[in-house]
This record gives sequence, structure tokens and C-alpha cells, in this order.
Amino acid sequence: MPEFIWLIIGAVVGIALGFVVTRYLVNASTKRAAQEAESVVNDAKRQAETLRREAIIEAKDEALKLKQDAQAESKERLREVRSAENRISQREESLDRRVESLDAREHQISSMQGQLERRERDLEEATREVNYRLERVAGMTPDEAKAELLDTLKDEVTHESAAIIRDAEARAKAEADKKARSILSLAIQRVAADHSAETTVSTIHIPSDDLKGRIIGREGRNIRSFEQLTGTNLIIDDTPECVTISCFDPVRREIGRVTMENLVADGRIHPARIEEMFGKAETFVNQRVQEAGEQATFDTGIHDLHPELVRTLGRLRYRTSYGQNVLNHSLEVAYLSGVMASELGLDPIPAKRAGLLHDIDFEMYPEQHCVKAPELLKEAGAEDELIHAVCSHGYGLVSDVKPEHQMEKILFASDELTGLIGAAARMRPSGSVMDMEVSSLKKKFKDKRFAAGCSRDVIQDGAEALGWSLEELMEKAILAMRSCEESVNGQMAQLTE
Repeated sequence: MPEFIWLIIGAVVGIALGFVVTRYLVNASTKRAAQEAESVVNDAKRQAETLRREAIIEAKDEALKLKQDAQAESKERLREVRSAENRISQREESLDRRVESLDAREHQISSMQGQLERRERDLEEATREVNYRLERVAGMTPDEAKAELLDTLKDEVTHESAAIIRDAEARAKAEADKKARSILSLAIQRVAADHSAETTVSTIHIPSDDLKGRIIGREGRNIRSFEQLTGTNLIIDDTPECVTISCFDPVRREIGRVTMENLVADGRIHPARIEEMFGKAETFVNQRVQEAGEQATFDTGIHDLHPELVRTLGRLRYRTSYGQNVLNHSLEVAYLSGVMASELGLDPIPAKRAGLLHDIDFEMYPEQHCVKAPELLKEAGAEDELIHAVCSHGYGLVSDVKPEHQMEKILFASDELTGLIGAAARMRPSGSVMDMEVSSLKKKFKDKRFAAGCSRDVIQDGAEALGWSLEELMEKAILAMRSCEESVNGQMAQLTE
């Protein structure tokens, strides 16, 4: 019995002990599971936080990329808008130039009408002159009368033949203008070329900066070929949509400008094409030079000039001095000299000839003005009186030849004064001498800063040489320039077409 009890007690103790051990093991297992669960939860939280941060970073990167793309697209559209604005501005400038050209042509037409009226008056005066000479013939010998008649007929035939030739050329140009108008309008739309003032450089507009690489050519072969042919310097820099041609020779620079404009319009730029366009440009410019010289001699009534002098005179259309076109200045001096000679009772033709040719050496030898003139005139067979007059107009400035004869004194007084009057006219609202008064011109004369290149001393000396007061010389010069202003403007309008 006691053993049984001990067995029961042992069993109870064993069961209790097993229960305790089991409970301990269960609790320990529960704690480990809880710890593992907590560890898993913490790992999950850390991973979630990491993923969240990565997502935020990726979102920021994507937003930055989208912002950069938007900015780039905005810049590109802004560039396109500016480019479109530039093209529109260029087309507006082109239209403005067309309007100015039309206005100039209207002015030319009115000028031609005035010329026709003057020619009618000249014809009436010529008729009266012929009648007067016929009256004189009655007292001449037959040989003297024959010589007088032959000289008169020679002058009239020369002038009429020149007029017929000019009229035929005008009609031919009018017909050609009709056919070329559509071509010119298309070219103006494609190439809006900028024409700078007469300096040592000319600026040519190009459609885009991409064309600069084609102008330069592979390893610079195109630009070398262009500079060797034209004798100019081609400047290609960062200035947008333009290239610059530099040269001290205005005719050579003009040939280079026309060559480059033709190349840009054509689009095919390589050495062979450059040479071809250069040949065409040279022919074109030389033709315009010849036409300018012929037109100047025709309008002034000087028909016996040597062809080389006519050509040299035509080159002056591309030369400027103190902002004034030298050919325009020569025409003004010729007209003024002729009017003043007539008033003094002298033959106006020699005075006109001296006035027209007084700057004949300025185009090729501007630094040796009045020094090279005798050589050019002697080669053309000019008489000594003309050579002496041309050299004397620069007395006290660039020449030691003193004006002695009346014709020389007229030229001496007219040269500097026309420059002063022309500068004063350009400052007036009308831009003309028609409303200019002597008092206004005298104020400009006293202002040494105005038209400083015109010597006041030479003008004063010229008045004294002619036996006139300064006011008388100014009055006569203004009246003379009023009488020829329309003709000179019409001449220059034709030359600049």
C-alpha cells in the first residue's frame, strides 16, 4: 500500500513537473515567436521605408527630367518664334525698300518730265541761236560760213545721236524690267541683302548661319578661292545671318558683293561656281560703271571725252568723300561751273568739262589727289588748259597749282562750296536747296564744326578771286544748284537702280 501511494505521489509529482517543464517550454517558444514576429515586422517597416524613399527619389528624378525637357522645348519654341520674328522683320524691311524704290521711280518720272520740258526750252533757245548764227553768216566768207555750219551740225548730231541711243537703251531696259520683275520679287523674298553705306566694308545677308560652313568650304577652300578671285577679304564671324566683305577698292568690293549675293541665291558654292559667278559679277559691275560714265557725260552735254576717262568717271559712283557720293559731287560742280561761267560771259562747256573731271583721279588714287590727274588726262589727250584747271582746284589743300584764269577760279570757288551747300541741304527738313536762303547757309559757314571737311578759307579765297563778296558767291551758287538739283537727283536715281 505505501508503495502504491508513493507511486501515485511520484506520478503526481512527475505530472506536475512535466506540466511545469511543458509550460516553461511553451512560454519560451511563445517569447521566441513574438521576438521573431517583432523582428519580421521591424524588417518589413525598414524595407517599406526604404522603398518609400526610393520611390520619392525616382519621382523627383522623373519630375526634374520632365522639367528639363519642358525647358528645352520652351527654349526651342522661343528660338523658332524669334527666328520667325526676324524673318518677318526682314520681309518688312524688304517691302520698305520696295516702297522706297517705287517712290524713287515716281520721282524719276517727274524728273524726266521736267527734263523734257527743259529740252523743249533748250530746243527753242537752240533755234534762236541758229537764227542768230545765220544772221552772222551773211557777213562771212563762204568757207567761214561752211565751217561754222559744219561745227553747229556736228554738235547737234552728236547730241541727238546720244539722245537716241539713251532712249533706245531706256526702252530696252523697260522691256527687260517687265520680264525680270517676277524673278526679282522672288529673289528679294529669299535673299534680303543689307546694303551698307559706302565704306570699306559691305555686309551680305544670308538665309541661315548653316550657310556659313558651305561658304568656308572644306578646309577653307571656298573662302580662299573667293578672296583670290575678287581681291577682297571675306569676314565670317559670330554675327548672325550675315557675312562681311572688306576692301579699300570700292569697285572690287562691289564685284565681291555681287558675286557673294549670286552665290547665296544660287546655293551651289564651290571653287568652279565661285569663278563663274565672279565672271558674271565683273561683267555686270563694269557695265554699270560704263553706263554711269556715259550718263554723266550725256546729262552735262560733254560728248568728246576719251573712253577711258568716261570709264574712270563711271567708277566714281562707288566712291564717297566725307559722306558724299563723288560722282554726284562732280555733277553738281559741273552744273554750277557752267552756270557761273555763263553769268560771267564765258563758254560754259570748258567750265562744265573741268567741273566734271576735277576729281577724275580720286577713285584710283585718293591719297594722291591732283597729283595723278595730269597723268590720266595726258594719256587721254586732254589739253593743257583742262589739266591746269583740274590741278588748280585743290590749291592750298592738295596742290601747288594756283588758279589763274576765270574758268579755274570758277572751279576753285565751286568745289568746296558745293560740298558745304550739299551738307546744309541734307540737314534741312526738305533735304533740298529749293528753300535754302543765304542767311541760313552763312550760319553753317560760320560753324566750323559743321561739314568740317569743306575749307572755309578756300571758299573765301574763291569769292575774292572772282571779285565777288561771300554773300554774292553763296547766292549765285544756291541759285545755280536749284536749277540743276532735279537733274542731278534724277541722274543719281538712275545710277542707284
